[in-house]
Amino acid sequence: MKKIAIFASGNGSNFQAMVESVKNGTLPVEIGLLVCDRPDAYAIKRANREGVPTYHFSPKDFSGKREYETRLLAILQEFGIEFIVLAGYMRLIGSTLLEAYEGKIVNIHPSLLPAFPGKDAIGQALAAGVDCTGVTVHFVDAGMDTGKVIAQQAIDILPGDTSETLQEKIQMVEHVLYPAVVKKLLSEKKETIQ
Repeated sequence: MKKIAIFASGNGSNFQAMVESVKNGTLPVEIGLLVCDRPDAYAIKRANREGVPTYHFSPKDFSGKREYETRLLAILQEFGIEFIVLAGYMRLIGSTLLEAYEGKIVNIHPSLLPAFPGKDAIGQALAAGVDCTGVTVHFVDAGMDTGKVIAQQAIDILPGDTSETLQEKIQMVEHVLYPAVVKKLLSEKKETIQ
């Protein structure tokens, strides 16, 4: 069973969806660690309630990204983490982690990338007046939401949708799609002879 770390910065609803998928047996991984860059984030409370170890830090306590990612890498190795799942983690991953976990870091983003990368993708979609947005799961590279797309699911934007209603629809999709994609990525492919 693969041991994963989930990185979050806020509420942690995708973290909770992963936990529930592990508990109900649909995601056969061990969530070994929650990493959070905001010591007051609600995701930490969720992790504590679920008995998932946490490591939280404040970037301002370090001289730069390389220093805190070097510390993060040591923690990840200490916990035996094999794969990283970004779930609302609002920092770009730097070369220290990208090199150590090449091809083993994924992210979920609330748009159909390459449309509306970066912060407030929901607000960007509404401001653009498009009639469709969605959810993208992608590998993480050095850019902002530029990694290879793994899976996408479209969501209609209806007249009267607000940031809040659209976020609810997006999260409903995320909470199903993300655990399924992580399961597929981490499951051993077994070929049967017929």
